[in-house]
Amino acid sequence: MSNAIKAYVLLALLIGLTLFVGETLGGQQGLVIALVISAGMSFISYWFSDSIVLAMYGARRAHPEQFPTLFDLVQDLSRQAGIPMPAIYIIPSMSPNAFATGRGPSHAAVAVTEGILAILTPEELTGVLAHEIAHIANYDVLLSTLVAVLAGSLSFLSRMVMWGGLGRGRNDDERGNPLLGLVMVILAPIVALLIQMAISRSREYLADETGARFCGNPRWLASALARLQQGIAARPMASAEPATSHMFIANPFSGGGLMSLFSTHPPMQERINRLMALAGGNQ
Repeated sequence: MSNAIKAYVLLALLIGLTLFVGETLGGQQGLVIALVISAGMSFISYWFSDSIVLAMYGARRAHPEQFPTLFDLVQDLSRQAGIPMPAIYIIPSMSPNAFATGRGPSHAAVAVTEGILAILTPEELTGVLAHEIAHIANYDVLLSTLVAVLAGSLSFLSRMVMWGGLGRGRNDDERGNPLLGLVMVILAPIVALLIQMAISRSREYLADETGARFCGNPRWLASALARLQQGIAARPMASAEPATSHMFIANPFSGGGLMSLFSTHPPMQERINRLMALAGGNQ
């Protein structure tokens, strides 16, 4: 099963889980609440998530005369991907990283930190930008927003149920099983997080593969990822938020070990190994 198919299967599971929890804990009323919360948060995120996250990181619009090489690379890669050129933003942080955001190819932005521009070679930067262009071309920016909204909706729904008791169960005229309700309130957000992680990891692998094709040399992205891993370990992003960490090409936090098990990003060495395998196959 391809990474793309896996992502949409997991998305369907997450949607089903949200509605199931709403109905199980709150009956028909809970189902309606789950639908309203998810729809409302999705609407806001669809129209405003890009401007919100760019403002959150203090990103400023870049201009061609300031960053001619950056603009040339993004323009060439966008043409290669067959999408309109996205807007380009600069994040005032020396922690090396980048992300893409927006509603889709016709309304997207690529943001890079000052740190990533300082440490990467032109070839490595091309690999990183190709990865972000791949996210836009694959509609990952919209998918990741929807997944984050659904996971957040499920957590919010669970908290609402906890504040108001443990729900009425499937039948609105009968009180649900308190123990079952408590278990679902605890486990549902955890399951949602695991699904979100699985989707995010599968899309990162897909963006690596697609980006390697766009830039023409998988080694450029592999080298960039290795350099980013070292750079972030030396200088983590102080302003990074856990809710948006999945958007970055590399986890903006320096935590390893047990924390890596709960990361929305695949293991960096595994990504590098896959890219090098692609490079070997292209020889």
